[in-house]
Amino acid sequence: MFKKGILIFIISLAACFKLNAQNSAAAPNPFMVKGFHIDLRIQVMTMDALKAFALKLSRQGINTIIMEWEGTYPFEKHPLIPNRYAYTKSEVASFIKYCADLKIDVIPLQQSFGHVEYILRNEKYKDFREDQKDFSQVCPLQTDLDKALFTDLYTELAATHPSKYIHIGGDETYLLGHDERCKLKAAKEGKSKLYIDYIKTLCDIVIKLGKTPVLWADIALKYPDAIKLLPKRTVFIDWNYGWDMNNFGDHQKLMASGYEIWGSPALRSSPDNYFLTQWEKHFKNIRDFVPAAAKLGYKGIVMTSWSTSGQYSAVFESEEQLAEVYAIRHVYPLSGFNILVDAFNESINKAGPLNIDEFIAKYCKNKYGFDAEQSAKFWQALKTTPYEIRNGRVLSKQPLTIKQVLDSTKSALDVLYQLTPDANKNEFEHYRLMTGIRVNYLQLEYILQKANAPDFTGEMVPGILQELRNLMMSEDVVDMHFTELNKNFLNASELEAENNLRNLRTRLLYDRLSRKK
Repeated sequence: MFKKGILIFIISLAACFKLNAQNSAAAPNPFMVKGFHIDLRIQVMTMDALKAFALKLSRQGINTIIMEWEGTYPFEKHPLIPNRYAYTKSEVASFIKYCADLKIDVIPLQQSFGHVEYILRNEKYKDFREDQKDFSQVCPLQTDLDKALFTDLYTELAATHPSKYIHIGGDETYLLGHDERCKLKAAKEGKSKLYIDYIKTLCDIVIKLGKTPVLWADIALKYPDAIKLLPKRTVFIDWNYGWDMNNFGDHQKLMASGYEIWGSPALRSSPDNYFLTQWEKHFKNIRDFVPAAAKLGYKGIVMTSWSTSGQYSAVFESEEQLAEVYAIRHVYPLSGFNILVDAFNESINKAGPLNIDEFIAKYCKNKYGFDAEQSAKFWQALKTTPYEIRNGRVLSKQPLTIKQVLDSTKSALDVLYQLTPDANKNEFEHYRLMTGIRVNYLQLEYILQKANAPDFTGEMVPGILQELRNLMMSEDVVDMHFTELNKNFLNASELEAENNLRNLRTRLLYDRLSRKK
């Protein structure tokens, strides 16, 4: 009887192992491409920081990095395009080789339609512009010029990147049909034809180089029938940062087109800036979109991480002479977002909905040694009053004053300083610093609200000036904290520029009110 029982147990155990193996084989991870997008339009990471970040990603299963080099790529044939922070060719080659050793494919992203201010700002490329005041987009009818330029750029990128892919951008082409010639073609054939004809030209260049074109899918979703004119090997990346799945268009039509699709949530995106990070929004984006992409049958998933909105403010010396273009929105550097990187990696490796509260508790326990109560306090502090302030008004569903948001954020900062991590203390300092930056910002907004009140008079100026002096001292402390935490992550001149940018409004207001009588 005993031997028979043992035999039954062994048979049952074997059946369980077989069933588990069958289930595992029946449900492999749906994403062949597990990617991360690094945006170097501003906040250019040092090469050591880039390599350290790639190592972190590889250890968590990431096999692809999409590099938006922009002005940091050292184009030789077009030397006006690289900026002051451009890497050398040897540095680029070293990074790509380093990633290859980690089994990471590095895909270059070269914007080739919209978001090309950094190219079109130069007089040499003025004939490429769709608009002579808005330098964000090339004219799709300058076919010979555009084809020659992007053939040059793609050829250089192909020479240094062994990847089979080149990402050509193609998103947010808001100026379609703006130029007079384009306007005529759009009226006759439609904006979709204007877009697709040009994108096809770019795809053909990439294919002739032996590469596969990749592009953002927002326009493709808008014009699902027109995209059938593109080469069948084209790959689309559907980016969704927390909105309705059909925000850009019908996903079923996109899937029915037969093209390979990858999905893309965001770790930093609008309205994030230095003064606001909507942590809960990004966690929910990961929780909801990753499994949705898996269900739709997407073959890849790529986390985007935007350092800026991609919109720029042009400064003119005269009516026609450009002096500079400035990125409108800056966010906190990628150095402060390890928790979201890890959340994304956990989500894609199981390809199921992320349990946010469980993840936060586990992360805080493993990284900082927090118990459940401490973890809950940490999470509550991160997501406290995550509202924009616009023109002196809090953008919240329930009525809130700036003072109320300020007080709540101060309380959150107190909580973060009361929590004492056992490990990874530098990482934890980023949360404190980001919250401290927000407190200073809200303090300025509160001061501005008082200064702009109908009853504000000259007699009140001394009091406001004292508040501004106190704020500037606090900003100086934050600047030192920011520089210390990010000194190995960004270039020294970038750290100074970022500090100056954050404090600009405070200084300008103080100078204006403290003028000599």
